[in-house]
Amino acid sequence: MLPYLLLLSLSVGMALAHMRPHSASTAAPPPRFAWRSMFIVLMLMIGLRHEVGGDWGTYLNHVEAMQGEDLDFSLNYSDAGYATLNWFGANVGGSVYLVNLVCGILFSWGLFTFCRTQPRPWLALLAALPYLVMVVAMGYSRQGVAIGLAMLAFTKLQQGSVIRFVFWIALAALFHKSAVILVPFAVFAASRNRAFNIFGVAVVAAFLFVVLLQEQLDSFMRGYVEAEYESSGAGVRVAMNALPAALFLVFRKRFAIAPEVRSFWIWMAWGALFFIPLLVVSPSSTAVDRVALYWIPLQLMVFSRLPDVFGVPGRRNPLWVTMVVGYNATVMLTWLFFADTAFEWLPYRFYPWEALWQ
Repeated sequence: MLPYLLLLSLSVGMALAHMRPHSASTAAPPPRFAWRSMFIVLMLMIGLRHEVGGDWGTYLNHVEAMQGEDLDFSLNYSDAGYATLNWFGANVGGSVYLVNLVCGILFSWGLFTFCRTQPRPWLALLAALPYLVMVVAMGYSRQGVAIGLAMLAFTKLQQGSVIRFVFWIALAALFHKSAVILVPFAVFAASRNRAFNIFGVAVVAAFLFVVLLQEQLDSFMRGYVEAEYESSGAGVRVAMNALPAALFLVFRKRFAIAPEVRSFWIWMAWGALFFIPLLVVSPSSTAVDRVALYWIPLQLMVFSRLPDVFGVPGRRNPLWVTMVVGYNATVMLTWLFFADTAFEWLPYRFYPWEALWQ
């Protein structure tokens, strides 16, 4: 557990040491050495973990399934991008550790890029630790990469590029096809040529659905909905998205966000709230839980701005920063000590260290 506590302590310390927000809508990078060092630490913890995460055995089986197969085989096996990585791990070298390391790099790249565009990057990064990093990136490798690439797509929307947003979502769908659910949201960020954007996004969404998702829809229905799979803690995780969503909708005029980007986040917030009744009526909480993962970046956006929403804009607002830090630290510690599945993450094992003593 010590590596997780050290990671939390470093993030808390940096968030408290850098309370003052950036004034620009696209934040300047934090101190280069500290930011890059944290990127490397997180990338290595995710990518070189050993027997950590609830689905470790499943992902190991994915690599073994590629042994001795042609590269073309991987393109028709599950999600093409992730399957191709597994093929290289199985037949070129590196096994599951190569796959996880590449996934860790892609996820961390998306996460850190997204956090840098927030007014308090360290606070946004801290908000990602309790669930997005710990559970998703270290437990759901494929969807972790998809969410990381989706966060890159969100930054392109903030820069006003709908085309680049769709491009990155399409790449995310190569690792987890469910990412295509985010494509229609590009419409809500279009401030000019809205009719053209609606038409273009509709065409791209339809194309991605047919190419990437249609053939998997039946297996998704059988695997999650018809089987009525239930996820422990799904209600808590949906509520974790719903809280910042409600805060954003109620106080959205206080959030310093460009109008076109504000529209996008408003619809995302309503989507986060929609998961509450959907969780009640759905026969499978697992299906709702997995789709709701794409709304976690909403937490990072809202929590990094809350000190300015409730405090004096542009100031350090130490009380509110400390409250946000305390909330996220409490969530992470509660998960580590009390979650039903936390034992799958404990103790943390680092592959180079384990290999040294084998």
